[in-house]
Amino acid sequence: MTENGKISNFVDMMNVQWLTDGAVDMPAIDIPRVERWIEDVAKAHGKIAGALSYIFCDDEKILEVNRRFLDHDYYTDIITFDDTRGRMISGDMFISLDTVATNADMVGQSYDRELHRVIIHGVLHLCGINDKGPGEREIMERHENEALDMLGI
Repeated sequence: MTENGKISNFVDMMNVQWLTDGAVDMPAIDIPRVERWIEDVAKAHGKIAGALSYIFCDDEKILEVNRRFLDHDYYTDIITFDDTRGRMISGDMFISLDTVATNADMVGQSYDRELHRVIIHGVLHLCGINDKGPGEREIMERHENEALDMLGI
């Protein structure tokens, strides 16, 4: 209830599913802390976190998803399927833990920091931040770094 006695439409709307595909183990993340962080990042972008699904997988699965749904023939760290409606962000995010590990090594970051960067990268896409056009990658990286600072990583 709000102060004026009316029921808020957006109370406790966030519902996050944490799933694995195949032989991939669930990564060691502090789920309650990460879920609060996701809510805070969405809020910082004027959005409300709704139904989100994270599917952790390996490189072969992400390649299969990339080929099947996007007609892309390459590995990637995350694929985000956006089902956002208005201010309520919602979607499914496939994350290749193999590519996360490869990228962490390549950029000289810890696996933990890179994993959290990818987790929030999907949320930022749902918030409307792109990274494919001219100058957009730098904007995305700035928002990722700001979000990681919020988490203290």
